[in-house]
Amino acid sequence: MKAIVLQENREFRLETVEIPQPESNQIQVKIMASGFNPIDYQMTENGSERKLIHSPILGREFSGIITAIGSEVTEFKIGDAVFCGSGSMGSNGTYAEYICVPEGIVVKKTQNISFEQAAGIPSVGLTALQAFKRMDASLTDSILITGAAGGVGNIFIKLLIAKGFSNFVVTAGNEESIVSLVDLGVKAKQIINYKKEDIYETALSLNENKKFDIAVDLVGNNVAEIAAKLLKINGIYIDVTNFSTPESRGILFSRGASIYNISNYAYGIEKQYDYYKNGLTELSHLLENEIISPPNISIVGELNKETVEKALSILKENKTSGRKLIMNINK
Repeated sequence: MKAIVLQENREFRLETVEIPQPESNQIQVKIMASGFNPIDYQMTENGSERKLIHSPILGREFSGIITAIGSEVTEFKIGDAVFCGSGSMGSNGTYAEYICVPEGIVVKKTQNISFEQAAGIPSVGLTALQAFKRMDASLTDSILITGAAGGVGNIFIKLLIAKGFSNFVVTAGNEESIVSLVDLGVKAKQIINYKKEDIYETALSLNENKKFDIAVDLVGNNVAEIAAKLLKINGIYIDVTNFSTPESRGILFSRGASIYNISNYAYGIEKQYDYYKNGLTELSHLLENEIISPPNISIVGELNKETVEKALSILKENKTSGRKLIMNINK
């Protein structure tokens, strides 16, 4: 099969490699589309994310068609259209024509979404769903959401609105992001343009000069510090980024905050496959019944070195404009 392989010098190359064969509890999938995530470029750098590399073929989510099944597989058959957040649980990453994954993390694709849309759901969808559930908010709670126009924020806002929440304030940094949030159902008065307005002062004024019950940080770094300052004593802080700072952690400690770190990776390490199956099944139900819509996507290209390099550059420069980046594989 064709695959994009990360070399020792950290460059990518299109190579022909062996097609993986399924173990007894696995399915083999012909990948139709693959999603890109910030962790993909982070794993090529010197940071802590390099430890997550389990294959020189990167990529952590996909959609496709089952082409073979292991002897113990019971839920699927050859020809089923599926999608999955494979993370580090597959035979290889998803920058490839085929992958084998445990059947326990796979869900059938609903007919009302495309393969490209399905490939963009697992990472942002599972992250948003976990954040939404763990914050355990009531409809009267005040919620601050930073970076709401990104991939995770897009699904998170859709979940909030679908569940009847309206007492929230979000931040965004450009007109395109603001328009995308308004299209989701966010009122213009709930949006802070951090390029033109001071986040701290504006957020307070939008919340009747009160600190927030919950802060959901999708940005990190200096924005994490502002979000921490806007949280009430004993408030709930949802950290999706792992980019908190010593100052933000100090503020949160002094305010006695409950901090929830959101991670999909932990469940894969512990082989708690039900997390993936149940989460994707719930998201699939919401999508099928049009309670939420799939993320906005941008198809970067087909399976080649140039597509991967372009997508990772866009992610690194934070120029996705709120769209999930997708690579077509077997089209």
